[in-house]
Amino acid sequence: MNRKGKTTNVVFSGLGGQGILTASDILADAAFRAGLDVKKSEIHGMSQRGGSVTSDVRFGEKVFSPMVPMGEADFLVVLDSTQVECSQPYLRPEGVLILCDRIDLSKLKNRKALNVSLLGALSAYLELDGRFWKEAICANLPEKLHAVNFDAFEVGRAALLDV
Repeated sequence: MNRKGKTTNVVFSGLGGQGILTASDILADAAFRAGLDVKKSEIHGMSQRGGSVTSDVRFGEKVFSPMVPMGEADFLVVLDSTQVECSQPYLRPEGVLILCDRIDLSKLKNRKALNVSLLGALSAYLELDGRFWKEAICANLPEKLHAVNFDAFEVGRAALLDV
């Protein structure tokens, strides 16, 4: 879903320690590698104590603000179901909600890779080449985690495409 001349708005929501910021970094990096203008912001809140964390990523031909306005998110990616209610107002009426429960955790080699698995689900909607995703994962995670996260990405993508 890259609408010519339009900005794509993605909001990530979850709890501290779930990899919200890492997921948003990977998306921002992949979009940047694709030659798009990218802006990113984050709100940590009480993240170090398991509190709410959100991160906005906006990309397109030209992006002027890092914050996704209320009601304008094209995608809302939620890593913890307790965060749906407080994040839902960001999603535009025709926007896509990608919930953590779409991923079968038993298919993940490491449950900590749920964030990257949800990126795989998100990738099915975006026109970003697979090589940009792979390069962004490599750039944002230690080498010892590359293989497990490549696998998690594909689990998420398959989960969405199988629905």
